[in-house]
Amino acid sequence: MPAGLHRLAHGARRASAALLDALLPPRCLSCEAEVAEHGTLCAACFTALTPVTAPFCARCGVPFAHEGQGEAGEGGLLCGACRNRTPAFRTARAAFRYGEGARRLILPFKHGDRTDLARPLARHMARAGAALLARAEIIVPVPVHWRRLVARRYDQAALLAQAVGRIAAIPVVPDMLRRIRATEALGGKSAAERAATVEGAFAVSRSGARRLAGRQVLLVDDVMTSGATAEACAVALLGAGAAGVDVLAAARVPDPRLGTA
Repeated sequence: MPAGLHRLAHGARRASAALLDALLPPRCLSCEAEVAEHGTLCAACFTALTPVTAPFCARCGVPFAHEGQGEAGEGGLLCGACRNRTPAFRTARAAFRYGEGARRLILPFKHGDRTDLARPLARHMARAGAALLARAEIIVPVPVHWRRLVARRYDQAALLAQAVGRIAAIPVVPDMLRRIRATEALGGKSAAERAATVEGAFAVSRSGARRLAGRQVLLVDDVMTSGATAEACAVALLGAGAAGVDVLAAARVPDPRLGTA
């Protein structure tokens, strides 16, 4: 683009942004307080978010209160669960611990029609999962059952996957996985109960299988708790020919047994 046209386009964008700010003053994504820019958080809501930072399990990404809670293993410190049984997925990472700050964003996004939160969450996910995105060839969301999709009207994991895919320029296959049976809500269940509930609940679609063979997959979800859903999805993807599966979530629920809540 010629320099003159570039300056003209830049000036038009700035004028449009100024007009938008005048008509609709920027508000915090979480609490509606005034902020400097659209699509951002106020200082109080931003500081309420807790990024998942080291130390954490090198495999499943569950955060540790201190390094002593992990055991040395392949790739770094591992939690007891990953030491005892290697998950089907290779690595899982999340942007935030699922605490009060994260809940203020994820619950409205998941249950309150706040689909505008997908892109801001995806930006944080892309930073947290940069190493996973570097090897991903396709991005696949964890699917909801069709009955829940009808009730909710949108699939929050698919929205996150699409937003992450746009940021990283990686193709997204939203219909790769199907939830072939409805499952009970997992809230309040133990890790073993969660695993039993979702075992065999996912399958690769016929159309998706043609795009899967030998590919590195990044599985995207909104919240990772025990990892049971990610495990069940990874088993289905690997069984259908995926070369490897990593997991990226907006938030990770700390293991209360580790004292990181």
